[in-house]
Amino acid sequence: MDSVVEIRNLRKSFGENEILRGVDFRVRKGEVVSIIGASGSGKSTFLRCVNLLEWPTSGEIYYHGENVLGPKYNIVRYRAKLGMVFQQFNLFNNLTALDNCVTPQISVSKKRRDEAEDTALRYLSRVGMAEYARAKPRQLSGGQKQRVAIARALSMEPEALLFDEPTSALDPEMVGEVLKVINDLAHSGLTMVIVTHEMAFAKDVSHRVCFMDDGVIAEEGEPDEIFGRPRGERTRAFLSRFTESFYK
Repeated sequence: MDSVVEIRNLRKSFGENEILRGVDFRVRKGEVVSIIGASGSGKSTFLRCVNLLEWPTSGEIYYHGENVLGPKYNIVRYRAKLGMVFQQFNLFNNLTALDNCVTPQISVSKKRRDEAEDTALRYLSRVGMAEYARAKPRQLSGGQKQRVAIARALSMEPEALLFDEPTSALDPEMVGEVLKVINDLAHSGLTMVIVTHEMAFAKDVSHRVCFMDDGVIAEEGEPDEIFGRPRGERTRAFLSRFTESFYK
């Protein structure tokens, strides 16, 4: 399969603090990859570098074989192809759910208003939020806000979706509704990279799991390998905090 995004020797420092220490990674078309690891291991920084919300200190990022860090590359077009779903939703509080999904289409993709609304309503319906199209974020629960945020990302019709711990800001009773939406998207063939602390979900939904530790991908493989037969001592130590059912 062709790689949608390929990362080579990615490094990111904030001052003297090196967060990413040479990450190599690729995601292929239609693949679902989960990235797991302890807090502070570099997972969210890595995802933000992939989408160029943070600019890497060094390394290479290839999108279908083209280096997006090269001169004159269209960064706006690249970002539009990689939808991002954040921990804290990042919705515009003064806009309705519908307008949160419409505005990026008009400003970035230059769509007509009527076309953008049709697309937004289609994806709000897909995540079960069509009836809340006229609601503003303050009228929605955390789970509903995150579903709107997913619809907003989908409305840009990206080639891949990046999820940065999409359930970490949710109350426990709301986690399931968001994971169900993501699970449905995963089974639709959409290319996805998911930073998550939901281990059972990562095991069930992923084609491949990457364990990140101290700024590098320390181990990767199919879910049964990572959760059932982890090779690295750090991987085993990290997963030992979770249910023993992974090792059955």
